[in-house]
Amino acid sequence: MTTQSERLDTTAVNVITADGKVVRRATVAGSVGSFVEWYDYGIYGLLTTYLAINIMGGAEAGGLFLTNVGFLVSFIARPFGSVICGYLGDKLGRKTLLSTLLLLISGATACIGLIPSSTVIGIAAPILLIALRVLQGFSAGGEVAGAMSFVGEYARDARRNFSMSFIAVGSFFALMFGSAFSAVLITTLGDATMESWGWRIPFLFAAPLGYVGFYIRSKMEETPHFEALRERNTVERNPLRAVFTSKRHLKAILLTIFLPALNGPGYYLLFAYMPTYLKTSLGEDHNFTMLQALTVTATSLVVIIIAIPLMARLSDRIGRKPVLVISSVAVMVAALPMFMLITTGQIGFAMIGTAIMALAFSGHAAVVHTVLTELFPTTVRYSAYSIGFSLSTIIFGGSAPLVMTAIIQATGSSLVPAFAAIITAIISLVTVMFLKETKGLPLRSV
Repeated sequence: MTTQSERLDTTAVNVITADGKVVRRATVAGSVGSFVEWYDYGIYGLLTTYLAINIMGGAEAGGLFLTNVGFLVSFIARPFGSVICGYLGDKLGRKTLLSTLLLLISGATACIGLIPSSTVIGIAAPILLIALRVLQGFSAGGEVAGAMSFVGEYARDARRNFSMSFIAVGSFFALMFGSAFSAVLITTLGDATMESWGWRIPFLFAAPLGYVGFYIRSKMEETPHFEALRERNTVERNPLRAVFTSKRHLKAILLTIFLPALNGPGYYLLFAYMPTYLKTSLGEDHNFTMLQALTVTATSLVVIIIAIPLMARLSDRIGRKPVLVISSVAVMVAALPMFMLITTGQIGFAMIGTAIMALAFSGHAAVVHTVLTELFPTTVRYSAYSIGFSLSTIIFGGSAPLVMTAIIQATGSSLVPAFAAIITAIISLVTVMFLKETKGLPLRSV
């Protein structure tokens, strides 16, 4: 016998399936927001050396260490954003909150570009940088799960991963755009001008990008799945209490922490941290110029942007778990030999090494967020997903540049990121074994 709840859920799914144009608009809205968010995050990693010179007083080890602390604190702030934004998103809806978050993160990024150098205001410069990174982290804590939930709740069951994969594409395209933009500025202005004031331009550019993202998102309607909860008056009154008092949800949050372990080395080391790594961590005889480092990074980004939708389509056909397993094993096998190529100091070898690593990682990047979305019901999806993923990024992502810099300096080995990739790939692979296959299944309501 079909209950009223099930009938409402079916109606919501039919709405999604009936209008492909609405699904595409939702995908664009989610992807544009992802682009803006990860452009803001990415340029911090791409321009770390210039920030160290201007804000922290030098690009030596101490300056880079302090700048990477700024990278870490934004991730420490994420759980606070995830708790508050997740609560509001599950109680009030996804759309308005996601639009507001874009303005917050873009405004914080633009303000980084306005910070006077430490030679002008002294210690106030790094303090302002850290404060703005905290605001960025707070905003991002609510953005990822919200955007994924937004698109996932619009997407058709049979093509959900493919639709959601464009959010991941948006994040990597943002890094590629940031790399290309920075490379053009370095080529046009020269390294000296970039160190002086040119580094500010990419940060200031976040302001108009944020407005565009806000405009696109503000034109969307609330997701059909959340509207179905409103229609039958079953919106969770206290999503956080529901999350933390349910063994089922707590178990799913645990999976949400460990399944994306590979995301840290995969995303933050292979792409956001890679230019700094290539410029400062390979030794005097092998270090790349910033322009060369950005070129290497851009190559790997092109590969993963092309590969992600293909891997997502494969996941919609053969399942989430097989693609995640293949990707984890591929990273484990490729990491050491590919980083050996990267550390030769030859740009051609470095491009091959990073491109193959990007291809190996693409399966994980394409599938992991879809799985996390499918783990939770609509009533607590935003809260539970964002809490678990924020904790994961602190453990495996936000600390990555800081830890890698410290270990490389302590050991003198530039292969440290390869071992980090192998270890986290093993963690993700083991976690996959505890997942239930969710390919093609409708999202749960409660």
